[in-house]
Amino acid sequence: MTGHSSATLGGICRKIGSGATPTGGSSAYQEAGIPLIRSQNVLDFSFSEDGLAFINDDQAFELRNVTVEENDVLLNITGDSVARCCVVPKALTPARVNQHVAIIRPIPEKANHLFIFYLLQQMKEELLMKSEIGATRRALTKGMLENLEIELPPLPEQQAIAAVLSSLDDKIDLLHRQNKTLEAMAETLFRQWFVEEAQEGWEDGVLGDVLDLVYGKALKEETRTGIGFPVVGSSGVVGYHSEYLVEGPGIVIGRKGTLGKVTYLFQNFFPIDTTYYIKSKIGSVGLFYEYCLLKTLSYENSDSAVPGLNRDIALSEEIKLAPKERIQIFNERCAPIFGKLKTNTSQIRTLEKLRDTLLPKLMSGEVRVAV
Repeated sequence: MTGHSSATLGGICRKIGSGATPTGGSSAYQEAGIPLIRSQNVLDFSFSEDGLAFINDDQAFELRNVTVEENDVLLNITGDSVARCCVVPKALTPARVNQHVAIIRPIPEKANHLFIFYLLQQMKEELLMKSEIGATRRALTKGMLENLEIELPPLPEQQAIAAVLSSLDDKIDLLHRQNKTLEAMAETLFRQWFVEEAQEGWEDGVLGDVLDLVYGKALKEETRTGIGFPVVGSSGVVGYHSEYLVEGPGIVIGRKGTLGKVTYLFQNFFPIDTTYYIKSKIGSVGLFYEYCLLKTLSYENSDSAVPGLNRDIALSEEIKLAPKERIQIFNERCAPIFGKLKTNTSQIRTLEKLRDTLLPKLMSGEVRVAV
């Protein structure tokens, strides 16, 4: 590649290393303190604070050699989420990582941290193949990462490429934050109408009077086509597939894994077997009422055999049964909010496709960026 030079990841980084879990495991986690980043927090292209753990000063001192600094790239190195990669949010530093997450800290004079982040995203398939070598469980060793061969354009071009791609991710992040605000507006309206202003005369009922929970269907990751309809797992959209199982709009709730997470889908979708999807019993237009209702309920592990959300127990949750007319008006009030959510979601998907199209072309030098 013209102007590109060969290097190893270890040769352009001043740190590559993973951490550990404090003695006592999850029972040793604190309510607040110094963040301990685990593999579930590292997503492709983004960081999730869902389930973020915390440790105290003494525990953090024991892990002082894996202190996360601003601009560090985080890479999952074991398990099903191996090769997922993101940049640590500045607000969480100084954090620590456990043994499933590696810190990759480029030398600024040699490599731009955002460029390395996008390069690792581009090299994900290669990393996945390496992770399957010589182990019963997917794993990337320190040696594998240090010896990973990479191609680097000059530093100014790295910075220009990173700027193009990160501008798209910044817009995607902004739209995600707008969607969170819109969802909060709908949930606030729901609480006002159906919790704070609930009438004494409303009948007592259970969640099962309003909706049913239907099991999703298994769809192995290697079977998914990568394009088409959203594949929805317990944590949300986890991929795409050419066929769908349920017509949208619809709602999916986590059954195993990310327990009780509620995801709204505007289009047709494929819920996998770690989830339930809902069938409304009240003919609610748009399912806005059902979505907000499910978001306000709390879900705890209710399966004694395997941790998960027990269907019968969930459907027996006691609720007040609001009049259908009130639900209809609520849905009408929420329609513009969900309309904006739909527009934003469509824009996010378009921007993601553009980024994913540009990524290999920019990294390979097929498309050059003026410096």
